[in-house]
Amino acid sequence: MRFRKLGKTGLEVSEIGFGTWAAGGSWGKTDDTEALRGLEVAADEGVNFFDTADVYGDGHAEELLKRAFSDRSDIYIASKFCRAGDIHDPKTYKEESVRSWLEGTLRRLGRDTLDLYQIHCPPPEIIQDGSVFAVLDKLKREGLIRSYGVSVETVEEGLESMKYEGVDVLQVIFNIFRQKPVQNLFPQALDKQVGILARVPLASGLLTGKFSQGHQFESGDHRSFNADGQAFNVGETFAGIPFETGVELSRRLEWIAEGRHSMSRAALRWVLEHDAVSSVIPGFKNEQQAMENIMAAGVKGFSDEEMQKLHDFYEQEVHDLIRGVY
Repeated sequence: MRFRKLGKTGLEVSEIGFGTWAAGGSWGKTDDTEALRGLEVAADEGVNFFDTADVYGDGHAEELLKRAFSDRSDIYIASKFCRAGDIHDPKTYKEESVRSWLEGTLRRLGRDTLDLYQIHCPPPEIIQDGSVFAVLDKLKREGLIRSYGVSVETVEEGLESMKYEGVDVLQVIFNIFRQKPVQNLFPQALDKQVGILARVPLASGLLTGKFSQGHQFESGDHRSFNADGQAFNVGETFAGIPFETGVELSRRLEWIAEGRHSMSRAALRWVLEHDAVSSVIPGFKNEQQAMENIMAAGVKGFSDEEMQKLHDFYEQEVHDLIRGVY
């Protein structure tokens, strides 16, 4: 496992990290025993960075991390806040609210300090107001958090967030189907030494190449109840691409697996070809999925010609199909 600097945080994180949305819920049936085994195997293989949120399984994902890593000071954990309240209400971002959510997160994680605390996809007006960053600065001075950042939906939100000196990390949707951050966001992040966490790297499974037309997801899976953005931003599900269309597009990308074992490993490797990315954070529900993601660190990279081919594919075949803010 290779490691990269996470912006100005001072942390060296594994280039393959893990998100815990799937393990916590909203991705169909889950099993805690299998999820815990996946976490343990990941750590054994050198993964030292895990991303979670207080709303993943109503805190269950954070509790799973405590069960797996209660005695591991070498494991870095990032969590997120604000989605448990009204994201448009300024009161959600006042010190009393943020402190309360942080205390709950620390309790569920069994920790005194959180390595990274992120605002969980706030609306643009909250970022522009900036008051919440003063709250996070105070929590950092008190030693309750080591660093903070913003999980954003759009490039514009990311650029606005980086205007605040204390923002150390941005979390963005980034995959072969969603390449917009490369043009403006990533260069500025490198210049300002802001770390980038790449979420939804497999486009909710589309880039594994395992789905076929007509596939049915469980009712409790966001790929069913949010397929068209019924519950939250459609970009968080299939990267904003209609499922049936995404299946067809993924078939046209099967060539990326050549010499890289699988499409999923290749898709994760592609994300890591971008120097601005500190860690890519795919999800998992069991040991098998965790290991498949980890193995991406060892596959061959992409040539300049292949990278250009994938960029052209995005520009010509994918860009205009993306729904939702981006």
